[in-house]
Amino acid sequence: MLPNHDDLCHDMQHIDPSNSPLTSAIMFGAGIFGNVAALVILEIRRRRQRKMDGNRKHALFHVLITALVVTDLAGTCLVSPLVQLSYAQNTTLVGMSSENRFVCSYFGLSMTFFSLATLSLLFTTALERCLAIGYPYFYSRHVTRKCAYITIPTVFMLSALFCLLPLAGFGMYVQYCPGTWCFIDMNPAKTEDRVYANLYATVMLVLVLSIVACNLFVVYQLFKMYQRRRRNGSVVVHMRPNSERRATTIAEEVDHLILLVFMTIIFIICTMPLVIRVYLNSIYRTESHNMDLIALLFLSFNSIIDPWVFILLSPASCTSAGPRCARRRGEPPGGPSSNCP
Repeated sequence: MLPNHDDLCHDMQHIDPSNSPLTSAIMFGAGIFGNVAALVILEIRRRRQRKMDGNRKHALFHVLITALVVTDLAGTCLVSPLVQLSYAQNTTLVGMSSENRFVCSYFGLSMTFFSLATLSLLFTTALERCLAIGYPYFYSRHVTRKCAYITIPTVFMLSALFCLLPLAGFGMYVQYCPGTWCFIDMNPAKTEDRVYANLYATVMLVLVLSIVACNLFVVYQLFKMYQRRRRNGSVVVHMRPNSERRATTIAEEVDHLILLVFMTIIFIICTMPLVIRVYLNSIYRTESHNMDLIALLFLSFNSIIDPWVFILLSPASCTSAGPRCARRRGEPPGGPSSNCP
């Protein structure tokens, strides 16, 4: 009996000449350009904010968003060039190191790590907004920018440890057709490998649901703020770290929420096909590399679309122009003119 075509994908060492590298090249270019553009915009806004506010550093929210964009950019730079090299040499990832499959393991590790890390950073950002809006006193006392400098490396470390488990025998990285993709085996034969695949999918699903829950909580809190504002005719003020007071309008928080909501939608669209494929493979024990490859394509689109969502929807107008408008009109920052008509 001839071996299954899907099984051959795991071991093939040469790429079918009919496959074109054009799609991968376009994705690579779009990912690089979008993430670099997003970082440039972040830096311009940081400098503009620093000029207006003196030596005060940019907010924790923007630190987390910057970390997310940098992570997307790093993932694109560390993974996509291998695809182009594979097409250039007409050699699959397994073929590049057929003895120990190091290149395939590196590619699979990078794909799983950056997917998990970016989703974890988005959850951290959503949680930060949740605490800032829902629990301002706790936020002002305990949540500072130093928390970000501790949380971000912790997220990277935990994601790396989880994604290194297949190299220790718990889980497996395999090659997918046309030979330019490696990822965790979504339908492995061994029980421990199947458990790892389901565990990875479950972690991704829990993170997505947690982000949605945080965003819904923020929507509820903003609605309550809006009701209080209508009753009191005032702007809600949050205590900021380091004894700084900054008036934050509801409009500005809504801008932050819109950015998070759209990023969440993109993450759901890009990660749920993978989660669904892993669960279906576990239930029905049938493997389809074509469907698995589609799930991987959706996952890879995340780092390409994310920066463009930020570029188009990032909250800039109220954050950067509010204090300037207030000073120009002779009002205290955060006063009625901070909505910047």
